[in-house]
Amino acid sequence: MTMSSTSNSSATHGTSTSPFTSRAVRRAAVTVAGAALALGATATTATAAPSTPTASAASSGHTSGPAGLKGVDHAIWVRDVKSVIDGARPYITERTGNARGEKQAIVLDIDNSSLETDFHWAWPTPAIESVLELTRYAHERGAAIFFVTARPGLVEPATSYNLRRVGYPVSGLYVRRLPDLFQDVSAYKTAKRAEIEANGYRIIANIGNNTTDLAGGHADRTFKLPDYDGKLS
Repeated sequence: MTMSSTSNSSATHGTSTSPFTSRAVRRAAVTVAGAALALGATATTATAAPSTPTASAASSGHTSGPAGLKGVDHAIWVRDVKSVIDGARPYITERTGNARGEKQAIVLDIDNSSLETDFHWAWPTPAIESVLELTRYAHERGAAIFFVTARPGLVEPATSYNLRRVGYPVSGLYVRRLPDLFQDVSAYKTAKRAEIEANGYRIIANIGNNTTDLAGGHADRTFKLPDYDGKLS
């Protein structure tokens, strides 16, 4: 493994094993376009999170992007996500308060699990505010924050920039390299969690909006965010 604060494996979100689905192409194109803007700003900007996160860049009534076309209401989705995250917080508080020397970690999916991917045409994509708050809280209490995404390695720099730009602590980023693109998404994500554990971490929580984000074990608890029968997957 070649691991750094922004390393490792990604491609499209969902259950398909093909790297060339329309969802993959769309997300990669949007992220690459954003990268051109971001990386053209300054190299130093891309490596430092701002003091004030931009999680609230979208208004609570915002319903556009692919999710809007599918009839998913932004305000309802934000409420439903917050309900899951509010349920997770007492558990995170208890576990991080009783670490007893173990290296704890939280693993998150990115699209519609950490970032509001399907609700915006613009870039960088805003964070999901309740998820951002939970991860910052857990990180302040000593937990490492890892992102395991099905995005391809091509968009790793832009993805890392986006996460940091909106305020996420990033202990590690796993994206799909070429060999991973021909592997089932669920198997790929399970392998990356096993890799994190092999580096000495105890994954206390795994958060995602798709069953492929959560299946396969290697996490003490999983928290499923809404995808409305695959509309946000």
